[in-house]
Amino acid sequence: MDNERRKNDSVNQDLQSIDIYHDYIKVNDNPEVEVVNNKYNEETAAELTTPMALGSDFERDAAEETNASGRILGYSALALSILSLFIVPVLFGAAGIVLGFVARRRGTDALGTWAIGIGAVSIIVGIFVLPFF
Repeated sequence: MDNERRKNDSVNQDLQSIDIYHDYIKVNDNPEVEVVNNKYNEETAAELTTPMALGSDFERDAAEETNASGRILGYSALALSILSLFIVPVLFGAAGIVLGFVARRRGTDALGTWAIGIGAVSIIVGIFVLPFF
């Protein structure tokens, strides 16, 4: 009767499977043996990801991104350097020089060099020539 009550009670059904497990261990005396071979209760899933772009595509994308950001910095540095010829030459000239070096490092050599040159001329003119006018 005790076995029938266990089969009908859903909570005790889990206990029954535990009892079967312990009885099986007692019989074999080897805990490393897989206890139940026919129950597959594990949750399994497969993840599909897009393949990572390796090689020339990945390097080309990184180079284009660096080149685009260098171009933006180069034009910004050039604009600051040209603006420094007319307004606050020391401040805008120094900012143009710094951004020019950053732009050269990012791959836009021509724009960076022009920004550095114009910024330096603006600072020199602002410090030495403009005070006399």
